[in-house]
Amino acid sequence: MNDHVFIHSTAVVDEGCLIGEGTKVWHFTHLMSRAIIGNDCIIGQNVFIDNDVVIGQGVKIQNNVSIYKGVEIKDAVFVGPSVVFTNVINPRSFVERKNEFMSTRVCEGASLGANATIVCGIEIGAFALVGAGAVVTKPVKPFALVYGQPAQQYGWVSKMGYRLTFNEKGEALCEGNSEAYLLKNDHVYLVPLS
Repeated sequence: MNDHVFIHSTAVVDEGCLIGEGTKVWHFTHLMSRAIIGNDCIIGQNVFIDNDVVIGQGVKIQNNVSIYKGVEIKDAVFVGPSVVFTNVINPRSFVERKNEFMSTRVCEGASLGANATIVCGIEIGAFALVGAGAVVTKPVKPFALVYGQPAQQYGWVSKMGYRLTFNEKGEALCEGNSEAYLLKNDHVYLVPLS
């Protein structure tokens, strides 16, 4: 930890937890000793981050979120209020399954809407957008827009989060910044500037 971190007086940060510069940790949050939090993150009220969880740079985690061992959050991810992560596929209170934790990865720039449930063992692709209340049970492609229970894909979004409309050539422009995208073989790619 360093002097350029804000930790609210009601937060519990266990010794050994690493917190990057510019990060803010708010009310009633608990960060375990082996959690790693990147620079410039905002960790909202009543958040729990377990041992061995790695949070990237510039991540925003809203209120009432628990991130358990096995979950990895990459840079610039938005985790909405009350998002739920799991880490065991078949939990039982009377069966010890700590050696069966499954990995879940939320890739760069993805956004998870309020009250979404992310079932363990999947990857949410870069810049994907998961709608509020979705129950995500299978991998989500980069730039995909998914929602519902269970979550289904209903389109594509840009890095800025605008819906993409592709022409017959599989080309689209982001209405927010005019970046170009290409849809090919059911995958979306950001077209690099030439």
